[in-house]
Amino acid sequence: MEWSSESAAVRRHRGTAERREGQAAASHPQREASAQEDARGGGRMRGRTESGGESRGAKTALSEARTALALALYLLALRALVQLSLQRLVLSRTSGLQGEFDARQARYGRSAGPRVLRGPRRVSPGWGSAGSVSPARVSWEPLCPGEGVRPWVYLEHITAIGPRTTGSAENEILTVQYLLEQITLIEEQSNSLHRISVDVQRPTGSFSIDFLGGFTSYYDNITNVVVKLEPQDGAKYAVLANCHFDSVANSPGASDDAVSCAVMLEVLRVMAASPEPLQHAVVFLFNGAEENVLQASHGFITQHPWASLIRAFINLEAAGVGGKELVFQTGPENPWLVQAYVSAAKHPFASVVAQEVFQSGIIPSDTDFRIYRDFGNIPGIDLAFIENGYIYHTKYDTADRILIDSIQRAGDNILAVLKYLATSDMLASSSEYRHGSMVFFDVLGLLVIAYPSRVGSIINYMVVMAVVLYLGRKLLRPKHRNSNYVRDFLCGLGITFISWFTSLVTVLIIAVFVSLIGQSLSWYNYFYIAVCLYGTATVAKIILIHTLAKRFYYVNASDLYLGELFFDTSLFVHCGFLVALTAQGFCSAFMSAVWVAFPLLTKLCVYKDFKKHGAKGRFIALYLLGMFIPYLYGLYLIWAVFEMFTPILGRSGSEIPPDVVLASILAVCVMILSSYFITFIYLVNSTKKTILTLILVCAVTFLLVCSGAFFPYSSNPDSPKPKRVFLQHVSRTFHNLEGSVVKRDSGIWINGFDYTGMSHVTPHIPEINDTIRAHCEENAPLCGFPWYLPVHFLIRKNWYLPAPEISPRNPAHFRLVSKEKMPWDSIKLTFEATGPSHMSFYVRTHKGSTLSQWSLGNGIPVTSRGGDYFVFYSHGLQASAWQFWIEVQVSEEQPEGMVTVAIAAHYLSGENKRSSQLDALKEKFPDWSFPSAWVSTYSLFVF
Repeated sequence: MEWSSESAAVRRHRGTAERREGQAAASHPQREASAQEDARGGGRMRGRTESGGESRGAKTALSEARTALALALYLLALRALVQLSLQRLVLSRTSGLQGEFDARQARYGRSAGPRVLRGPRRVSPGWGSAGSVSPARVSWEPLCPGEGVRPWVYLEHITAIGPRTTGSAENEILTVQYLLEQITLIEEQSNSLHRISVDVQRPTGSFSIDFLGGFTSYYDNITNVVVKLEPQDGAKYAVLANCHFDSVANSPGASDDAVSCAVMLEVLRVMAASPEPLQHAVVFLFNGAEENVLQASHGFITQHPWASLIRAFINLEAAGVGGKELVFQTGPENPWLVQAYVSAAKHPFASVVAQEVFQSGIIPSDTDFRIYRDFGNIPGIDLAFIENGYIYHTKYDTADRILIDSIQRAGDNILAVLKYLATSDMLASSSEYRHGSMVFFDVLGLLVIAYPSRVGSIINYMVVMAVVLYLGRKLLRPKHRNSNYVRDFLCGLGITFISWFTSLVTVLIIAVFVSLIGQSLSWYNYFYIAVCLYGTATVAKIILIHTLAKRFYYVNASDLYLGELFFDTSLFVHCGFLVALTAQGFCSAFMSAVWVAFPLLTKLCVYKDFKKHGAKGRFIALYLLGMFIPYLYGLYLIWAVFEMFTPILGRSGSEIPPDVVLASILAVCVMILSSYFITFIYLVNSTKKTILTLILVCAVTFLLVCSGAFFPYSSNPDSPKPKRVFLQHVSRTFHNLEGSVVKRDSGIWINGFDYTGMSHVTPHIPEINDTIRAHCEENAPLCGFPWYLPVHFLIRKNWYLPAPEISPRNPAHFRLVSKEKMPWDSIKLTFEATGPSHMSFYVRTHKGSTLSQWSLGNGIPVTSRGGDYFVFYSHGLQASAWQFWIEVQVSEEQPEGMVTVAIAAHYLSGENKRSSQLDALKEKFPDWSFPSAWVSTYSLFVF
């Protein structure tokens, strides 16, 4: 038994050895044939030889589940870091020492509480500097006499006044008087080193602007409160700080822009009480007509005597409620201003990407920055709160929603930058420092990196050269080693672009279908719905295309070879974008440089380990670690993009399908984030489960969206996301060429400011339905309706509910004063209009007539989109009749007249603002909506 057993073992060993030798002998001719095929440049097995990797069936292939989980956790961890950075508003606690901005003491400090607005007790003659028209002065009864006022108390007082539209008593008297009283208290407590001068300016003027397709603005007797803080012996130069205390109708305007004015008051108090001397003056402009499309800032910079001192400015604005204030515009040129912010700001938050996006015009908004830049030729810094834009310009924009830390960080930054500029030698000779633009961006709010754009171009092209050397080494190898790589590389580029194009088409098809069935904005209240619907569809399509390419095209190629190949294609694509952006002069090209430089360094660092050990856990860890900076900053910017654009899509009008826009943005973001992860598609053993999971999530979400499971709006008091609706009780009168009334009607004109129209409102208010859709009056300017701003091209769906005629106590009057034939064969028509604080004037020329000049703006008529002319008019509490002229060049006589004009009067405040029918309809609206209502009239004339 013992011998027999031993003999069997020997036989088994010998048999095994013989089989191995036979297999080796059999495979030897195959290896030789493969080598010969490689030498001829044919066959796909060369990839395995070059990469040093193993075949797809090798055990070194990555696990699909583990790889997908690792990538998902990696992105979630980076997203958590971004969120942590955004929630940390203030980097360090203020000491509360003299000379420091301290918002916390304001809210929770020593006093028993804020002073309470009791209302005016007496009215006495106002005050202001020589030559200015001053408002009546109103006294306020304090709850705690002698209490020191701080920014939170300022904010509560201003918002307690209520909506502050230009021309209202709330704006022109109550708010102005409160500001003047606080400035007086600050002046009394100021250091003897400083001198404070106060002026109440009441400018009248006109200008044209290409905002919203182009229109002309005219203002009369609006209000600016201007304070100059300077050394006792005066100053030749000044830096300007600007905020606006007016608000849109029906909103308390806490973030836009009362909180900025509160911050400026506190900054003024701190600087005035400081024993530190100033080299230059600081002008604090509290302007009272910004919501009237930048009128007050124009009045200041073109007419105020202190405007000639200004060499730089800081503008405080809002596009959201609280959070961090973002520097989203600087310059133009003057890189020293960016350096000033970098050097002085305690809690920096700035990005040249935001600047270039905003200045591209794709965001339908503008700020006083534009006025100071275009009409004053002054460089500046534009800051704005951007978080929670859902309640911007609504009744929910209240003081209690603004965090103390938001006020603290804004105050710290503004105070520090103003001090820096007011003691800077560069301010006096700022024109000498106009030498190009700056690349600037913050690093998670910790610091700002800034350098001249010309330096950025050098850096970018150095990065490009590194890529050229890296790829050139592969592409320019001897032909017998290179032909397969070049072909695979070019095919890889094609496959990448095909995957991106088809994924974009896929999500757009889904978005269009969702829009057509009436389920737009389903993600407005739940943003993750958009990610689950459009994001997963994009990822699934990209993975599917690459999986098909791996399975049917790169049949015999090594997984490691393909992983490296598609890393190279992604690197090449990002390098292409870097070259294009840099060549076009975009400062935001630095982002592409980050997405090229760090991945290239990562590849060079992990290349040897990748060659030696293949794709294992160590490789994944090192690879993801190397991608940390581009992916972290990419997610940081992506957050800012969606923080800005998602709320805007809820008020972007009825013509732009928001799902199409959001799906496109999401698809582009996924393409960027997936670019360097494509390599893992070729390194994992399978992608079937990942694709099925993504398709399942997308399909379930799609079915839920189509069934209407996700309601777009919310009345949640902690996080409201209301639907915006404008209601105007309108009386319209149309006159013919003889002056006779040819048509008269009245109704409530309804405009929904998003793509869904009134579909969600109709079940609650059945009378608002498609049977009362407003019809365009083809022969009337702007379709015969009283547009407050020229946004008619954005909102073509509106409704007109019949209602009784209204008769405001202060009706608008419009008349032709004179008609003169000019020596150069044109007709000059002079008009006079009186009415409420806000009016709009529209002009449409008839065939054969042209509007050659007028007394508005710079004298050159500016058409709005669609060809009509739009003039926005406003005035303060007291204003004379508005008299102006237009000159019409007539080439041929027209029996229907040469021009049609219309005047619309908007009653945004006071007793004329309301009607019983308007109030009754407004009450019917559900709590998840925000109906903003007022009374208006529209009168049309033909001449």
